[in-house]
Amino acid sequence: MYSSHILTNQRIIYVVQTVRTNPVGQTAMENRIFLSPPNLTGLERKLVEEAFDSNYVAPVGPMLNRFEEAFSSYVGLPFAVAVSSGTAALHLALLSLDIGSDHTVIAPSFTFIGGVAPISYVNAIPIFVDVDPETWCMDLNCLESAVQYAQNSAGKLKAVIPADILGQCAPIDEITKICTDKEIDVVLDSAESLGARYMDRPAGQGARAAAYSFNGNKIITTSGGGMLATDDKKIADRARYFSTAARQNCLHYEHTEVGYNYRLSNILAAIGLGQLQQIEQKVKKRRKIFKLYRDLLSDVRGLEWSVEGTHRRHSRWLTTLLVDSERFGATKNDIIDALETQNIESRPLWKPMHMQPVYKHAKMFGGQVSENLFEQGLCLPSGSDLEVSQIEKISDVIRSCYHP
Repeated sequence: MYSSHILTNQRIIYVVQTVRTNPVGQTAMENRIFLSPPNLTGLERKLVEEAFDSNYVAPVGPMLNRFEEAFSSYVGLPFAVAVSSGTAALHLALLSLDIGSDHTVIAPSFTFIGGVAPISYVNAIPIFVDVDPETWCMDLNCLESAVQYAQNSAGKLKAVIPADILGQCAPIDEITKICTDKEIDVVLDSAESLGARYMDRPAGQGARAAAYSFNGNKIITTSGGGMLATDDKKIADRARYFSTAARQNCLHYEHTEVGYNYRLSNILAAIGLGQLQQIEQKVKKRRKIFKLYRDLLSDVRGLEWSVEGTHRRHSRWLTTLLVDSERFGATKNDIIDALETQNIESRPLWKPMHMQPVYKHAKMFGGQVSENLFEQGLCLPSGSDLEVSQIEKISDVIRSCYHP
């Protein structure tokens, strides 16, 4: 039963497991509207079967090469290294740029922890900055203040990691302009924004390297995985080297450095290759989903929908909005609770890094915008296979919470 469903719908795996441990929950899980579930078609199954038939089920193989080549072509960066997660891709990027202890790295506070944890992996010092209130991407004024502070501090400022957040590209041209003449590397965290565009360029272009995620909730998935893409062959070669246990080029296993077991498997690459061929359709569908939510609730006061920034194409990976509790008459948590009673998954926006206990001692520039986003922000179901009737149901639940 597991094997017959594993490649057609990842949610079914979860349902089967639930049935075996809690049979009462079967119907509830089958009918649940998830936040951003995988959306697979028969194409992925065909490619996985092709990989099985070739017997390349080990970590490397033809599908891995094809996936990297296709991804490279899509994002317009000549070198791509498929790995186990977007976090692993960022880690490899920092390693490849020789960032380590005694170095400082600047990142936005409003992001997922996987986008900043690699700073700690390499023993560098994180500095956090606030985000722009309109686009929710790195605030340029805060960045300039942080750069000035870091250059006057003991640790050498080595890199900035902007985040293409929730499907919206960061202003990479402006960020690199601040950093380039100061010899600061820029590594883009594009984990959440494959399919987005900035200045008509795919998310990820404009930096020394970019990291992408194929986690199960992303716009395309390999169940778990990521990609490092770059136009610098040295970075790609170094990342590939570290991702395969830093093995030296000789017949036996020789190691002069500590590496990591980060390579994506050939089987998962087959899923990714099938998913990637549908990326533009998925972006188009998610943009339509966002518009339908906004249209259905256009007369409701106190809801502020996330903005598509100038010169950008927002992928709308997740439909997100802010809830003004005074005007709406309820909080974002009230909406989350109401949706949950109807078996509908939703969640708050990211809790800022400077508010996380693990980073409580990190230097922060600004912070009010990130804190407001966490206090008011809401993510709604946005899966590429979401039906109009489901969006209407979700909108009705939100409307039921409305008490102006």
